[in-house]
Amino acid sequence: MPHRRRPRLELTPSQKEDLRLAGWKLSGADRRSFQAEIALKYCDGSARRTERLLGWSRNSIELGLAEKRTGIICVGAQAHFSGIKRWEERYPAMAAVLCELADTHAQQDPTFGTTLAYTRLTAAEALRQLVARGYAPETIPSVSSMSAVLNRLGYRLRPVVKSRPKKNCPKRMPSLPTSKPKTPTPTTAVSNA
Repeated sequence: MPHRRRPRLELTPSQKEDLRLAGWKLSGADRRSFQAEIALKYCDGSARRTERLLGWSRNSIELGLAEKRTGIICVGAQAHFSGIKRWEERYPAMAAVLCELADTHAQQDPTFGTTLAYTRLTAAEALRQLVARGYAPETIPSVSSMSAVLNRLGYRLRPVVKSRPKKNCPKRMPSLPTSKPKTPTPTTAVSNA
């Protein structure tokens, strides 16, 4: 006796949109379980058909179907391996030496407007000094990364400008005359009679 297929249930566009939204609201094993249930109910367990119908990842649906079939839930290790530590976290001793170098060249903002210290030390010079102190060049970041590290450590990489005195005289307007007229006006001229 030949295998009979169940008639597929048709979904309206509104129902498809609702299922997509529900699928994206879930995460991890819950999402895969939901997607597997929908694949079994509406697409005869076909991951490809579910992918075409709802736009979900076929790999995710297949994994959900396998989890449902075996009862074993796959746990991802994204939380343990996501992201890369910052340079100063990976090399704290070298970061402390970098802070010492930057402190020798640093000056507080003359107006005390910020808590940042302005430094004359460039990122390239900081790299040269770290290499001169015996640190391996492969552990030292590039120049652009070093400038970002110095900024994260609280040092601004720009030349220190001495505080400038405030100008006392107002700025001249172009419509104002720059000097007094040298010839007397006819009303102020004195006649010799």
